[in-house]
Amino acid sequence: MTTIKANGANIPALGFGTYQLTGTLGTDMVATALNLGYRHIDTARMYGNEVEVGRGIATSGVPRDQVFLTTKIWPDEFGHDDFLRSAEQSTKNLGTAPDLLLLHWPSKSIPLDETMAALVEAQKRGFTRFIGVSNFTIPLLRMATELSPIPLVANQVEYHPYLSQDALLPFHRKLGIATVAHCPSARGKVMDDPVIKEIADAHGMNPIQVTLRWLIQQEDVGAIPRTSSEKNAKSNLKVLDFELTSEEMEKISTLRRTNYRICDFDFSPVWDAAA
Repeated sequence: MTTIKANGANIPALGFGTYQLTGTLGTDMVATALNLGYRHIDTARMYGNEVEVGRGIATSGVPRDQVFLTTKIWPDEFGHDDFLRSAEQSTKNLGTAPDLLLLHWPSKSIPLDETMAALVEAQKRGFTRFIGVSNFTIPLLRMATELSPIPLVANQVEYHPYLSQDALLPFHRKLGIATVAHCPSARGKVMDDPVIKEIADAHGMNPIQVTLRWLIQQEDVGAIPRTSSEKNAKSNLKVLDFELTSEEMEKISTLRRTNYRICDFDFSPVWDAAA
């Protein structure tokens, strides 16, 4: 499995997302994904499935030290004491401390210095091996790194062919942190894209496989596709078996001009402008 080296962490570039995978399905799909070959599992407190994810890891038969596990804490628990309680609860839910603990979104009401102090404290208490953020812009990420004596290892952000992250990615590389793409297929929109379909046909692949390959073939970029289908989970792993040409990479990159953003809410930060 290709990995991203980021401030001491080795993060498998292709992960398995678990959003909306709850109950028996969640447990079974995590175990299935690990047995297929995934080594990066992503969840969050807000998903309500940490218990199922933990069970899936435990029942998979894959040694815990071979799995990179990420979870995230929602902004309504960003107060110092609330955050530490939440981080501790995540370790109980998962049956293990996660490898990476993220701030799920920036908060507009709780000061970042308070939350970053709690995130650092969570790492010191053994509630996680590494720390990072999610959906942070350049100004917020700059502030977070200045507030943390511990290097951050990742910023999990929306990234796909229709959304430019040309400003953010170089900043991540400057800081030595990984870019982990959520919504990597633009919720399936890439399936109908003629440019991506043409490239997929040339490789005997499908558009989602090509899109995932486009992402992880970039420097220090990973992706966490989510699926409830064993067939699709197996299919996504094939992105490790081929490469895109530089011309194909550029063709896909030109689609970013549409600037199509899926995750934009009333609590979202003011997004970085495209470079």
